[in-house]
Amino acid sequence: MPLASRRAPCAQTLALTFALLASTGALAQQALPPQVDAALARAKVPREAVTLLVADADASRAPRLAWRSQVPVNPASIMKLVTTYAALDLLGPAYSWNTPVYVEGSVANGVLNGNLYIKGQGDPKLVLERVWLLLRHVQGLGITTVSGDIVIDRSAFETTVENDPAAFDGEPLRPYNASPDALLVNFKSVNMTFAPDRAGQFARVSYEPPLASVAMPPTVPLAPGECGDWRGALKPDFSDVNRIRFHGGFPAGCGEKSWAVAYADPRTYSLRAIGGMWAEMGGRVGGQMREGRVPAGLKPAFDFESPPLAEVVRDINKYSNNVMAQQLFLTIGLTQKQRGTFEASRSALGQWWRDRIGTGEAPPVFENGSGLSRDERISAAALGKLLQTAWRSPVMPELMASLPAMGVDGTLKRRTLRSGGAAHLKTGTLRDASGVAGYVHGASGRRYVLVAIANGENAGAARAAFDALIDWTAQDQ
Repeated sequence: MPLASRRAPCAQTLALTFALLASTGALAQQALPPQVDAALARAKVPREAVTLLVADADASRAPRLAWRSQVPVNPASIMKLVTTYAALDLLGPAYSWNTPVYVEGSVANGVLNGNLYIKGQGDPKLVLERVWLLLRHVQGLGITTVSGDIVIDRSAFETTVENDPAAFDGEPLRPYNASPDALLVNFKSVNMTFAPDRAGQFARVSYEPPLASVAMPPTVPLAPGECGDWRGALKPDFSDVNRIRFHGGFPAGCGEKSWAVAYADPRTYSLRAIGGMWAEMGGRVGGQMREGRVPAGLKPAFDFESPPLAEVVRDINKYSNNVMAQQLFLTIGLTQKQRGTFEASRSALGQWWRDRIGTGEAPPVFENGSGLSRDERISAAALGKLLQTAWRSPVMPELMASLPAMGVDGTLKRRTLRSGGAAHLKTGTLRDASGVAGYVHGASGRRYVLVAIANGENAGAARAAFDALIDWTAQDQ
């Protein structure tokens, strides 16, 4: 037999062996795409610090790439994918939250001779515009004065969810550190707008919302110089919950600026915000603003309905809203286990994972479902399986629409692919964790799930490598 003929069967056997290895994922663990490997090297991110998975969305073939995909890692905000898909699957895209309002007593000549109760039930999107509409509905009942008290009922979420806003990163005034609340008004934050008046040598300050019983200066002096660190130049003092102070000035070189801060006493924020807005709308209270419970047997005068879950999920994923994700997480516990606690929510999500995703991959470790955690864990393989399950789900369009589109909106608005390809991906960033996960549209017309997460001191530097991986995934012809 000629030498070439003798080699042919060997080559065929070798090719078959490689094909079998590839089908089991054995080769995928051994080599990264060259452009990804090079980007990691440039960023000085060790290969052992990343976990990567690229697989067909319909799970029809073995993964194109599986690198350390079974290792549980901190996913940062990518964990919101689990919370939002579980909520869409369990509650349905049209689910909405009701905030019932109760009138105790008779109404005559614009006066409620009794108390007004507002019961929070977890609405994640009770922003100022919607609180105004709720209070306008109250006035539509013929009430401009409440002779008794305005009472807020926060009992749907148990008080154990209260946390120290400085505990996570020492930044208690950052709105993203706000804790969840059954009556979450405006994310417990105050938006301050500074508008310079150079003729008067001061800047006017407006506050949204006005907070009852909190002194807020209407102006601050202008300070000389360029804009620069204008927040530092103001020398703010938020330590007194009854007064906002500025010991510096607003730089004259600035135009109009806005600054959102979390209120220093989050537990009383809802009372102060509702009280301040009620007064601004011409309403009066004869008694006090206080916390309490709706009396048994009292029927609501009306229910104030939230936007649908599909809209809430878009806000959570596109803009990575932590407190909204935690509201949703607690809502799962409240609806599935009849308890508004993190423990009940973890139990409900664990049961859902076993029923819907299965036991083939290690289940996630939950803390609060938002990814704002040092303890939450999930593997790339588990995330990939969740994304493949979601792809085949009736709620896939709502989940897909909620993910930031590369170079278009949300947290990916300023990131584009060199290949010009398209992807819908959830991002995640903490001090020692970063990544992306979601769906990539291949040039061949195929759709892929992609998970890329780095953990470690230099995790943020892996972004270029992740973009290279997305490009590699998109260029599949």
